[in-house]
Amino acid sequence: MFSWDIIEHGRPLQRVVKETPTPQGTEVLVRVLRSGVCHSDLHIWEGFFDWGGGRRFYVKERGCVPPFTLGHEPFGVVEALGPRARGVKAGERRIVYPWIGCGKCAVCRAGEDHYCVAGPRFLGVTRPGAYASHVIVPHPKYLVDAKGLDDAFAATLACSGLTTYSATAKLPALGARDWVAVIGCGGLGMVCISVLRARGIRNIVACDVEEAKLAAARRQGARRVLDTRAPEAAQKLAELADGSLAGAIDLVGTPATAALGIGALRKGGRYILCGLYGGELVHPLPPIAQRAIGIVGSYVGSLRELKEVVALARKGRLRPGPIATRPAAEVNAVLDELKAGKVLGRVVLAFDQ
Repeated sequence: MFSWDIIEHGRPLQRVVKETPTPQGTEVLVRVLRSGVCHSDLHIWEGFFDWGGGRRFYVKERGCVPPFTLGHEPFGVVEALGPRARGVKAGERRIVYPWIGCGKCAVCRAGEDHYCVAGPRFLGVTRPGAYASHVIVPHPKYLVDAKGLDDAFAATLACSGLTTYSATAKLPALGARDWVAVIGCGGLGMVCISVLRARGIRNIVACDVEEAKLAAARRQGARRVLDTRAPEAAQKLAELADGSLAGAIDLVGTPATAALGIGALRKGGRYILCGLYGGELVHPLPPIAQRAIGIVGSYVGSLRELKEVVALARKGRLRPGPIATRPAAEVNAVLDELKAGKVLGRVVLAFDQ
């Protein structure tokens, strides 16, 4: 097998040839066809997350020590099974759920692997991921049938689709006049608009700093858009939402986007943070209580939620955003373009070309 690995954080990934692993026990060997490139990969590639105030969280503390293989949006073909693996067959095409926990702690037993802190085995984060020709999956239950879906679109569902689906589930009860803001119209923002519409939410304001992304958001189904560079952007967002912004889903995660989302909410509204760009939140405490607003973090989602996302997609209720498929050998160029903000929608790497 081969993989594109971090050899040194911040330096170009290198193609590495290694022995193809043999699945043991309940493990499944998946031959990767498509692997999505996520903005989170940039942080792991660089080696840290920005906590603001000059503080950093280094990914080596999470077990990501070079050489390391990125990639947490795998779609592929079952190639081999361990002797105790049941429920799938060689040759079947599957989405891989990457947010795999220890399987033993209370949250894992409750089906919330993505909240595991006892021993997370997240592919591409703490375990070798899918920027590779093959990936080992601990158990067949983490493989989801995506029959009928385009390969590249299917690959994006295990992160961008799942993350936004789980985030929208955390919105407060919405009235007919309520609005929801989607802050950041990259790969996650595009699918978030589609997820909201699949949930029956039509009053959507898309927020970004790039006209091309705002135009794409309109095509995706946003009713109104906001260039967040506008003076008094929070006030403008509140006005676009007719004074009834019930939810703000922040897919960027900077002090500026947090101030925008929180500042524009109506009383009882909810700010939902998914983005990991970096920084710290500084906000007076009394208004949080006085306005009865909620500030909620949302990190990826559960296996159950992924199956629900896939079901929506297979029924045709999710509209794919802009997706470009590139040969795996172009991975370094893709990461550079993503870092420079030149990617519209999502890029998916092809490992069969």
